[in-house]
Order: sequence, then C-alpha cells, then structure tokens
Amino acid sequence: MSFFRKFYQNIIHDRNPDDDTIKVKGKVTPVFHGTVAPYPNFSASSDVSVLKTALESKGVEEDVIISVLVKRNNEQRQKIKAVYEAETHQPLERALKRALRSDLEDICVALLKPPAHFDAYLIRDATKRLGTDEDVLVEVLATRSNEEIRQLKTVYKEVYGDDLEDVIKDETRGDFTTALLAMLKANKDENTEVDMALAQKDAETLLEAGENTKGQISTIIDILTTRSGPQLSKTFQRYACASDITLPKALNMELRGDIEDCLLDIVKCAWSTPAFFAEKLHRAMERHGTCEDTLIRVLVSRSEVDLKKILEEYRAMYDRTLQEDILKDTKHHFEDILLRLCGPH
Repeated sequence: MSFFRKFYQNIIHDRNPDDDTIKVKGKVTPVFHGTVAPYPNFSASSDVSVLKTALESKGVEEDVIISVLVKRNNEQRQKIKAVYEAETHQPLERALKRALRSDLEDICVALLKPPAHFDAYLIRDATKRLGTDEDVLVEVLATRSNEEIRQLKTVYKEVYGDDLEDVIKDETRGDFTTALLAMLKANKDENTEVDMALAQKDAETLLEAGENTKGQISTIIDILTTRSGPQLSKTFQRYACASDITLPKALNMELRGDIEDCLLDIVKCAWSTPAFFAEKLHRAMERHGTCEDTLIRVLVSRSEVDLKKILEEYRAMYDRTLQEDILKDTKHHFEDILLRLCGPH
C-alpha cells in the first residue's frame, strides 16, 4: 500500500497512528516504542573486558562485539567507551575501525555515537559529499524534537566549527533553504492538544495557497514547520473535506525538485513518523542494490525511539516484515546486527 493511500484512508476516518501516550489514573505517560532498552545488571567494566578479548583474539569475534553493542542502550555504550579508553588509552571507535570492515564497521561506529553527535555526523556527511544529500537533511530535521535540533546545532558547532545555518545556506538554494532554516529554528509546537479553529483556518490558508503555491510558499512552509503533528493531521483532514485535490497533489502540481520533496516529507512525518521511516526502509531495499547507509541511519537513530512502531507500519504497508526483507537483501554479520536491532521476533 502506498504511503499516501494509507494516509488518506486514515484522514477520512480521523485516525492518527502516532498516539504515543497512555493514561494511568488520569496521568498521561509516554509509551516506549524502542527495540533497545537499558541492559539489566549492566557493568561497563565487564563489557570492556569482553570487548577487549573479542577485539584482540587471533580472529576477531564479530558475534561477541555485536551482542554487546545491540543489547546496551546508548547511555550504557557511552560508559563502555569511557571505561575502554581509560583502560587502553585509545578510543573504542578506533579499535572497532581497525578490527571490522565495511558496513559492519560503519554501523558499530554509529552505535557508539551519542544521538546528537550521530545527527551532526549525518548532516556533515550529507553536505560534504559530492552532491548534497537533500533527503537526509530533511529526514533529520523533520523527525527530531525541538530540543534534539538545538542539541544538534550545538554539537555541530563544537565538532565541525561551523554554524549549521551557514552550512545550509551555502549548500542549498531557494525555497528549499527557507524550509530547512525554518526547521532549524526548532520552533515547532509540541503540544498534543488540537486547536480545531486553527486547523480550519490553516486548512483554508493552505487551500488558498495551493492555488498559487509559488506566490505563497512561505505561508505553506510556516504552517508545516511550526504546527504539531496532531494539529497538522487535523488540518489535513479539514483540507481533504474542503478540496477535490489533496494537499500532496496540490504540492506536486505546483512545485518541483527539492522543495516539493521536502514539503511532502514534512506532511508524511506530521501524520506518521513511523510510516515515513517504514517507507524509507522499503525504498532502501526495493530496487536492485541495497542502500546500506539508509538501513544504518534509520535503525540506529530510531532503535530507542519508535522502531517497534516502524516495524508495525512496515508490515501493514507492505504485507511482510522488515526482517524478511533484511534477510533477503543483506548478508553475514551486517544482516545479523540489523536483525538484532529490530528486537526479538
């Protein structure tokens, strides 16, 4: 099932799949949808001892390294890194790079980065390679919270010495730049309550703008980058009731290139971030040649956020599991670590 077909089925029936809370005795509590949780009875010293043996043995014990890294959450991995460096006087990342190869090396090193550092690395890699990877820029900025974007900007400046806003201005152009800078402001409403009057007003504004998108692109960008996901979902429902042309269709008719793809991705994320990532993963494996970078980026960054929901959406959208496609498209230890990040099944 295509993303937007499912999107509008849910809009029509007023369903939003991104409800991440439960009520217990009247108190709203966040639900954990990650696949990697803190390891019980954790001991950084014991893990370092195990890793040192695995790395220094005559034949590197990849299975052991994988088992340690995927069963500890990011906070625990940071403690492992600190103890390893204190004992060996070298960074664990360097030891992994020396011992491992190819995609397994890349994903293990990625797992050792704190989330903000991993995001900063992704942005740096997307802007410094030959040809900017616009999809990665949008993916990161559209799916992170305000606080995560603020941390990303701080870390980027500390690690790479540049203001992220300046990098975006240098590497992108036009309305696409405007949209990225709007997301970098980290000014999105994160209140889960919906203002129905505002939803109706925004729907009317978007409807008017859709008839002259090129003249009112800044208005569309402002609405899509400052409203909460639940608020936008209700706005999309109001829009669908008032127009014969869907909002994505209007954007597709009036816009081209990076700004069209950017705004469509923001619409997807506003309705369902897990479904957005499920589609990303499917596209990474549906054609000849697998995009390993996408698999690493998504599974590492979402393993402690919403990977369980991504797995559920993947099965609902494509009538098979993500694990089945990983088994078909990857091999050896890289396959093993991807499957383990997906959790038990």
